[in-house]
Amino acid sequence: MRAGDARVLVTGASGGIGQASVEALLRAGAAVLLSGRAPEKLAVVAQDLRQRTGAAAGRVAWHAADLTRAADVAALARGAERFDVDVVVHAAGMPAFGRLESAAAGDLERLLATNLLAPMQLTRELLPHLRHRPRAQVVFVGSALGRLGLPGFSAYSASKFGLRGFAEALRRELADSRVRVQYLGPRSTRTGFNDTAVEAYNRHTGTAMDGVATVRRSPCA
Repeated sequence: MRAGDARVLVTGASGGIGQASVEALLRAGAAVLLSGRAPEKLAVVAQDLRQRTGAAAGRVAWHAADLTRAADVAALARGAERFDVDVVVHAAGMPAFGRLESAAAGDLERLLATNLLAPMQLTRELLPHLRHRPRAQVVFVGSALGRLGLPGFSAYSASKFGLRGFAEALRRELADSRVRVQYLGPRSTRTGFNDTAVEAYNRHTGTAMDGVATVRRSPCA
């Protein structure tokens, strides 16, 4: 699908990869619905993107939602339908680094709810709408750690391994439809997503890091 013809929902739109992806999509001519948890931040980000890209007001909208809440997921799906989306980019995510025994049970639940269950539930809500579009696409932003498990990332890897498996199975499940499914697994990226402990780990292990400009070229290429 040509980016200039797309109407795109981007979750995690105020984050590093999400915001960079939105900017690239707007510059390519797409209309974008931004989603994130904080309405005040989304409003500022949307206004800034309009000014920097020259996008008309009708091509940039936002909808605040906590994707770990079923009611918010359902409301976002209805808002996306009204926006007439035909592309969904699941860029929202939660980081986790450290030994498993130091993780609180509640943190593990929030991690899986954010990184795995939320994109599954939102996709499920939107599939009836997407099936009726002439062409549609669902993009899951995962991680290289969805294919490679490293010490300190056991919980995070579990969430991304699950997301990759879901995307691969869903792609085959929808093979006879007009909905295409893509999974992106970028390696470590220079954004506020990674804290100082992860940056130190990357330096000591020689792990390469990409800038968001490298990653943002992928979602609707």
